[in-house]
Amino acid sequence: MEVDDPIEFLGEEANEEELEKLRAERDEMRDRFMRAMADAENSRKRSERDRREAENYGGSKLGRDMLPVYDNLKRAIDTITDDQREAQKALIDGIELTMRELLNVFKKHGIDAVAPEVGDKFDPNIHEAMFEAPVPGTKAGDIIQIMNVGFMIHDRLLRPAQVGVSSTPA
Repeated sequence: MEVDDPIEFLGEEANEEELEKLRAERDEMRDRFMRAMADAENSRKRSERDRREAENYGGSKLGRDMLPVYDNLKRAIDTITDDQREAQKALIDGIELTMRELLNVFKKHGIDAVAPEVGDKFDPNIHEAMFEAPVPGTKAGDIIQIMNVGFMIHDRLLRPAQVGVSSTPA
């Protein structure tokens, strides 16, 4: 004989009130167990998400603090003339090597440059418009000048690229 509900098996020996009380207690315990299992699963998922975010974005503050170093090295490299390059080759090679190493460290930690080109379409999600000007031969919203490249850390914006944008040409 197979029994679906062991409480019903007690039959007439247990009064109906006790049976209902035991069923209610069983149902409450099942409900509490299911909630505890759901809470444990939610905690596991939340801690896994927090761990992933800490791993991916934990260096955001340091990365953001290192961006002025990148900007200064870039400005130094951009101002080097051919005469200076010949006269100070070792110094300039050292500056360029430092820049490459900084970019390698950025890459290692998931930090990538957002480097738009003149003529690209302005995207407010990754670009910051520093000025707007009507430029003949362009469409409204085209990038006409790049002041600073931007940076992403994985899929989050660390710093938007600072650009000039074409307004509707007059």
